[in-house]
Amino acid sequence: MSDLTSARQTARLLEHAVGTVVRGQESALRNILACLAAGGHALVEDVPGTGKTTLAKAIARAVSGAVFKRVQFTPDLLPGDILGVSIFDPRTQEFRFRPGPVFTDILLADEINRASPRTQSALLEAMAERQATIDGERHDLDGLFFVIATQNPVEFRGTYPLPEAQMDRFMIQSRLGYVTPEEERAILSDQIDRHPVDHLEPVVHRDDLVNLLAATRGVRISDELRGYIVDIVSSTRGREDVQLAASPRASIALMKMAQALSLFEGRDFVIPETIQAVAADVIAHRMIIVPEAKLSGVTGRQVVADILATVPVPV
Repeated sequence: MSDLTSARQTARLLEHAVGTVVRGQESALRNILACLAAGGHALVEDVPGTGKTTLAKAIARAVSGAVFKRVQFTPDLLPGDILGVSIFDPRTQEFRFRPGPVFTDILLADEINRASPRTQSALLEAMAERQATIDGERHDLDGLFFVIATQNPVEFRGTYPLPEAQMDRFMIQSRLGYVTPEEERAILSDQIDRHPVDHLEPVVHRDDLVNLLAATRGVRISDELRGYIVDIVSSTRGREDVQLAASPRASIALMKMAQALSLFEGRDFVIPETIQAVAADVIAHRMIIVPEAKLSGVTGRQVVADILATVPVPV
């Protein structure tokens, strides 16, 4: 079995297993799993009760051998509570490092915007460079390190908006939204006895995920489509309604997401439609809209939609 064939099987198994728990969210679920396969991090923003935390727990339950840790972000959370601390051992007269929850395979940063900016920034180095510097010493993180963070967009008391640098560390920002009445009835049926995540059995191994990440990098993307990605991202710059445009990091993220999503779609090459499908999730949260335009109802996703409608598609 080829690496790409094995990777596609891993993707299908993972998507199907998590989909049995998180119903009616096929598009968002696929994008978040593709973000995992692309080696990125995902920010899930939505109102309470739409399944954000359940999604993260279901992904972790579906992977055997993967370490899952959850941090509930609160105003009194300190950077050491995430990264770890050095503790003095009186027996050896030495300091021993006690790793924090950031040293894991899958980290759920629940309600990340409830922590102070100082604590939020503790994740910057870990998410960007997969390492943590504590007391001047560098500690490398595992190669599978994946952060899935959640936040509630409608609450303002006791919350701290994520700064631009933190938002830029997330490969995608996704929303789940409400499900249809039919899907909601199915959710009720699933939870008559107990929560469906408790029934979920592992369908892939941690090593399969590592192979999935490696195979994603082998998905072919032509020079023309790489140029198309650059044209899309660079079109966010110089617009009158955009105060802060997307950086080259957005171009890299869009390319990697398109590769991963192509694999989930059953292809070993990227097509323009895949780039267009994920562009808003990758780019919109990295921009700041000028206040006047924002008051008029302009959003980052609308800006991306306008750009996709005007940038020529390679043929």
